[in-house]
Amino acid sequence: MLSVSDAQAIILNLVQPLDLQRDTEVVNLLTADSRILATPVTSPLDFPHWDNSAMDGYAVRYEDVQHSSTEQPAILEIVEEIPAGYQPKSTIQPGQAARIFTGAVIPAGADTVVMQEKTRREENRVFILDVPKPQGFVRRKASFYQAGTQLLPAGIKLNASEIAVLAAAQCQQLSVYRRPRVAIFSTGDELVRVDQPLQPGQIVDSNQYALAALVRQSGAEPLILGIVKDDPVALEKVIAHAIAIADIVLSSGGVSVGDYDYVDKILESLQAKIHIQAVQISPGKPLTVATFPTQNSALYFGLPGNPAAVLVTFWRFVLPAIKKLSGITEGWEPLFLKVRSHDELRSDGKRETYLWGKLHLIDGVYEFHKAGGSHSSGNLINLAQTNALAVLPVGQTVILPQEEVQVLQLSNR
Repeated sequence: MLSVSDAQAIILNLVQPLDLQRDTEVVNLLTADSRILATPVTSPLDFPHWDNSAMDGYAVRYEDVQHSSTEQPAILEIVEEIPAGYQPKSTIQPGQAARIFTGAVIPAGADTVVMQEKTRREENRVFILDVPKPQGFVRRKASFYQAGTQLLPAGIKLNASEIAVLAAAQCQQLSVYRRPRVAIFSTGDELVRVDQPLQPGQIVDSNQYALAALVRQSGAEPLILGIVKDDPVALEKVIAHAIAIADIVLSSGGVSVGDYDYVDKILESLQAKIHIQAVQISPGKPLTVATFPTQNSALYFGLPGNPAAVLVTFWRFVLPAIKKLSGITEGWEPLFLKVRSHDELRSDGKRETYLWGKLHLIDGVYEFHKAGGSHSSGNLINLAQTNALAVLPVGQTVILPQEEVQVLQLSNR
């Protein structure tokens, strides 16, 4: 049985990012949110585009005001008013100033802006009451970014700040990686859809809905293949179809050692190479990871059937794989934090154990509060509204209240 860290290393080593030549598309900037940039972006524009004022005040020559004080202010003639969006007409000569507003173009001849709070105006004259810093409150052309250099690198997720930068650079269309395609199906004769009446012994297939939501939140496209009964012929047909249409396949159930758990045998019949069959994790021990000899076929994850185990193994193993596949150049690995535990946390110490709960900020320190109720792999109810998983390593059976605990932060919550 593999350790959690070894399993993660194997999975990430198996993942090949989307191909730059085959797997990109051009999108409009308005629809580029959360997409992965496929090629670096440059701009023909300098930022700022011109020297401009960072403050409402007066554009002056520093040598005219370098000895100013309240007792002996420099007195300058106001020759122009320059609002934002206006092209100055004057060149500032000795003894002159221009009234200027934030973002407005610095007029020729001026090299410093005096903030209006340090001045007094009388008609067309301004009294400078304090010595400003040389070139103070002047944003120089190209001081933020020089035209023709790289503005944004490839392999980053486009969030609001990146979208703003691209809009300012007038980038209307972008080359991004397509969304990874993730096929999802559930196995088991006991499963029914949410719109079907329950009969004795049956359960609703919640896994498919949870996985579809998680896949969408990860930026990928879910391909819903439904419920497959415990029939080897039907299972083989669905698996063969899934690996042909998807980048990643997620099945839930059928990967344990029961008489009706057929998934691993079917994978072998499809000439799959099974890299992982069990991981030293709780919940989620039965986990199958496989690849196929056919070029461009999917990476297969056979997840456990219990709903809590499905979610934990997705967050721990599948989400990093989707991130790497998507074209992101770094930051695939799960994000762990060291925080304070509010509750006593226990495990049997035999497997790396994940307990779900919520992070709260208490007096500036994050504190993990374990969800109430049973932490059974079959209990889905108390997973609602959680945003973190506390981790108890192999061999550790207890973490006491107020002791430090490592938690997996669920970035999509």
